[in-house]
Order: sequence, then structure tokens, then C-alpha cells
Amino acid sequence: MTPRVDEVCYRDSYARALETRVLAVSDADGRPLVVLGATTFYPGGGGQPSDRGVILRTADGRSWTVAAARKVGGEIVHELVVPADGEGDGELPKAGDLVSIDLEWARRYALMRTHTALHALCGVVWRDYGALVTGGNMEPGTGRMDFEFETMSGDLVGEIEAKVNVELRTGRDIRVNVLPRAEAFAIPDLIRTKINLLPEGIEQIRTVEIVGLDLQADGGTHVANTREVGGIRVTGYESKGRINKRIRLELVEPEA
Repeated sequence: MTPRVDEVCYRDSYARALETRVLAVSDADGRPLVVLGATTFYPGGGGQPSDRGVILRTADGRSWTVAAARKVGGEIVHELVVPADGEGDGELPKAGDLVSIDLEWARRYALMRTHTALHALCGVVWRDYGALVTGGNMEPGTGRMDFEFETMSGDLVGEIEAKVNVELRTGRDIRVNVLPRAEAFAIPDLIRTKINLLPEGIEQIRTVEIVGLDLQADGGTHVANTREVGGIRVTGYESKGRINKRIRLELVEPEA
């Protein structure tokens, strides 16, 4: 069945603004939720936070701040900021309104770069050390990833950092594809996490490939080429269990 919402974020990470119609408005514990006919907002998942931005009504220029986006009942919904007491008239968008939406682009692009950096880290660790991922998370410009390592040292972390930076400077393209489940799972090592987090009912699998380095099932947003990431700096590492070690990193800005 074709979803009624055009989820642009999954096919074009660089799409930041568009015009669309409001499909529905509801309330969840005092938080207004808006469903749009099309959206560039990423709803969060896989350790990547959701996008923020604004919705602007075309007819009168009235705007609303989007604090977050998330999936509810299989659809992306936009959670609006509730005005402070005494601010505004409490009016919400209405079903049928023509609106434009615009992401907080600097934040989204930082998350794209960070997510690709973490995939490069994962690709190097899998290729050279055979370690599975046991967890991960990110914020704009920083992230962490947990791996199934028994031991870790400063020398090892420094070696990994250097290898990741070589891969990023190589300028590898990033490709996004959507494959039938059977075809996707025929790809060796597609799932790099210790536990397969993909529900059984999903028939189409989205994959993200750093050409020549990494290929994984993934739903997040990424840059088009590793050069956009710049570089990484490992800011720390720690043990989170007998065979669970965490690497923290931050982005280094690309050279001008």
C-alpha cells in the first residue's frame, strides 16, 4: 500500500524546503501534532535525532516552530512548540491549509556529516577488526559507537582514527538504495549490529553504501561524499562491559 505521506527525507537528504498540504492536526497531551502530505523532516531513529524547523502557512504567513518529528501509526508527524502562557492566540494549522516547511538546515547537515562519519568508523572497524556494533548515538557534530571488542587501548583507538580519516579523505560516494527484503538479506554482513533490529514485517530494506568501504541497512540521512564530512577526532574511549567498548568522536571541519 502506498503511504499517504510523501516521506522525502528517505530519498533526498538534501531536500530542506517544500510546499504541501496539511492532512491532519491532533493533540497528544497538550502537544499539537501535524501530519503533512509531504515532508523533508527526518523522524529520528537508528541513533539519529529528529529534525527541527518551521511550518509557514501560505495564506497569511503564520508560522509554527516544529520541535521534533516522529513516527506515529507509521506516519511522520510534526510536533509543534506550545507557546508560553500569554503568547499567541493558540491557533493551529488546519487540515487543507497550504503550507511551506523548512528544516533547521545547519543542524540537519551536521547530523548528515556525523552519521556518515559513524558509518565510516563502523566500516573500518568491521573490515580490519571484525567487531560488530552493539550500540550508537549522535548529536550534531558528535557521536559515539559501541563495538564488540574485548580490549581497547589508546594505540588501537589512534590507529582506528587515522584509518577512518584516510577513508574520509579518499572521497568515497554514498549511495542509498531500497531493496526487497529477500534481496537485501542476501547481501553478506548487511546487518552490522549485534542484534538485528529490523522488524519481520518490513518488506523493503533501505541500504546506505559508502562505496568501497561499507554497506549497511540504515534509515538515516547522509552526505553524498565522504569529503563533506571533513575528518574525525576521537575524544575518548571506555569499557561498557566485558566485550563492549565505546568510542566517542567529534567532527573536524573540512579544509577550505
